[in-house]
Amino acid sequence: MKAMLLQRVWGPSETAIPLARSVVADPVPREGEILIAVTVCGVCHTELDEIEGRTPPRQFPVIPGHQVVGKVIGRGSGVRLFQVGDRVGVGWIFSACGRCDHCRRGDENLCAEFRGTGRDANGGYAGLMTVREEFAFPVPAAFSDAQAAPLFCAGAIGYRSLRLAELQDGQTLGLTGFGASAHLVLQMCRKRMPSSAVLVFSRSPAERSFAMELGAAWAGDIGEDPPATPDAIIDTTPAWRPVVESLRVLASGGRLVINAIRKEEGDRDYLARLDYARHLWMEKRVVSVANVTRRDIREFLDLAAQIPLAPEVREYPLEDANGALMELKKGSIRGAKVLRVS
Repeated sequence: MKAMLLQRVWGPSETAIPLARSVVADPVPREGEILIAVTVCGVCHTELDEIEGRTPPRQFPVIPGHQVVGKVIGRGSGVRLFQVGDRVGVGWIFSACGRCDHCRRGDENLCAEFRGTGRDANGGYAGLMTVREEFAFPVPAAFSDAQAAPLFCAGAIGYRSLRLAELQDGQTLGLTGFGASAHLVLQMCRKRMPSSAVLVFSRSPAERSFAMELGAAWAGDIGEDPPATPDAIIDTTPAWRPVVESLRVLASGGRLVINAIRKEEGDRDYLARLDYARHLWMEKRVVSVANVTRRDIREFLDLAAQIPLAPEVREYPLEDANGALMELKKGSIRGAKVLRVS
């Protein structure tokens, strides 16, 4: 099968992404696994974190990609949930142990044996992939393959972030950054909390304009003073500056939810501006979003179909994965990016 391979950690690059076009052996489903013919795979900033070494794969080479949509074309022994021909999707959670205290409580995202799709196991930047059937999900009929792809990470992690924000209808939500995840969070918030204003902070004029198109009450640059005080802020950026600026404008007793696997080092010096009295006092709370659970994906897919959400996507051929990742790094395309595999 055709695949894009990550062969080692490369470190940050402003000029090129080094995934290698390759032909590799077709995977064979083992007991309890399904074989998926991948039609599309979403492009996520976590792939940049893998490539640049912030969350490196456990072994090389590895096939990235964890927003996978395709059809079941094979089944290992013991498979019961899916039939050949079913349309399915796979998110960031490839597997967890199922035995530890975290897993038994439903917090499998915190499992010490958590494995990320496309990092700890081969993912969807390829023609085929295998996964245990309990970690695959039916794709709602309301969405095309390309529309569905970003739901499996950008959407599901945004859903988890909104839950952790503990926002009540009528309270004000802030969003820093306005890419694949945030543009879905805004739509969710407007549906579930129609009396809540959403304020968007972004350094990109195009993203600010996009946010207003989708119903944001206000959109300004990172560091601008908003017209209202956010009761909660969800940070979807790879940078540190938005964290500090978010804490500055956050309401007393407010919650800052950091929706990122890792933060880049480029503006780490901005943390030196963190002042306890100005940024953290008055019982402001900071919580990170660690991975995602199967419950998050299931519940979010149901909600997305009910609303229905309207993901904005731009497609690229699989062979142009490097170009799509570079555009993601530069923030030059609004919404989500999806690789067309077949």
